[in-house]
Amino acid sequence: MAIATFALQYKVRIEGRAERISQEESLKYFHSRPRESQLGAIVSQQSTVISSREVLDKKLAALQEKYADESIPIPKPDYWGGYLIVPDSFEFWQGQTNRLHDRLRFRRPVTGEVLDPELTKVADDGWLLERLAP
Repeated sequence: MAIATFALQYKVRIEGRAERISQEESLKYFHSRPRESQLGAIVSQQSTVISSREVLDKKLAALQEKYADESIPIPKPDYWGGYLIVPDSFEFWQGQTNRLHDRLRFRRPVTGEVLDPELTKVADDGWLLERLAP
């Protein structure tokens, strides 16, 4: 996963694995969201092709009417859920005008790895910190 804000000359890159969260966790989170967001999740199956904005607006209006009584729980769509990102490394990139950009990487150690203390620093919670060449 990468988050870039090139206007600010800053980027964060995260590497690791994504794990689907359980249906119970998804349901709990779904119902913690505002009702309009819950309805939006039903109306819009993310990234599917639609014919027009009007299609979404009509579906939303129908659901708003159906669930106007706030005591009626809104059902979580089967396709709706979440992921937990378990990171192995974080890289922070800061652009510089002279093109010698700053790059810092926090990473988890590899089992049996021998560290060079001049290059790799031990940070909090067992993470390692390294400066990378641009």
